[in-house]
Amino acid sequence: MNIVICDDEAAIREMLAEKILLRFPNANITESENGESLLLQEAEPDILFLDIQMPGRNGMETARELRKKWKDTILIFITALEEYVFEAFDVGAFHYIVKPFTDEKFCDVIDKAVAELNRHEKSKSEEKYIMIDTQGSHIQIPIGEIVYAEVFNRKVMLHTTREQIEFYGKLSDLEKTLGEDFFRSHRAYLIHFKYVIKYTATTITMENGEVLMAKANFSDFVKKYLKYNQRKGKQAL
Repeated sequence: MNIVICDDEAAIREMLAEKILLRFPNANITESENGESLLLQEAEPDILFLDIQMPGRNGMETARELRKKWKDTILIFITALEEYVFEAFDVGAFHYIVKPFTDEKFCDVIDKAVAELNRHEKSKSEEKYIMIDTQGSHIQIPIGEIVYAEVFNRKVMLHTTREQIEFYGKLSDLEKTLGEDFFRSHRAYLIHFKYVIKYTATTITMENGEVLMAKANFSDFVKKYLKYNQRKGKQAL
């Protein structure tokens, strides 16, 4: 378990590291004293403790940049500032701890974070994959990471959360393989309901782009999208 502590005060970093190791002796802990040095790190941590009030780039600005490359990191803000609590949701923070805090509070948060990490790892191990052949290589792609697919010139382009992958194939074959969490919004597009941000009668805005909606498919899309949300336990407001 890789944990990063980012705080400009060495005493705070040391204190947090001690508390974590008392709870989880095998944790691998890395320390960073500011947002700039944190942004230079390549390896994605499992859990990140991040202060907000730091010289230079503050913690909230740092978190926004980090989310562009670290999608799965469990982010926990530890700060004396209460006014950023709502902004924390915008960067997918797992928790927000206000200083000073008790040992009981900290242990409760770190225990929940580790439990969430274990659930995520279990989910990843059980995730379904598809295999595709591209440029002489066989690539295994997690279905959960496919945002949408599009077809042009007998080629299919998969847009995933990490990259774009091109291969020869038919969108209709891919549609049968991927199942009910995906929808053929247009003859050229197959979208993953999971990554839909908004939609109109002519377009669907996905997490990493915009795709077309055939007007004839709009009614069917709405019905299946509502059913998808019901299956996933999501409710419209």
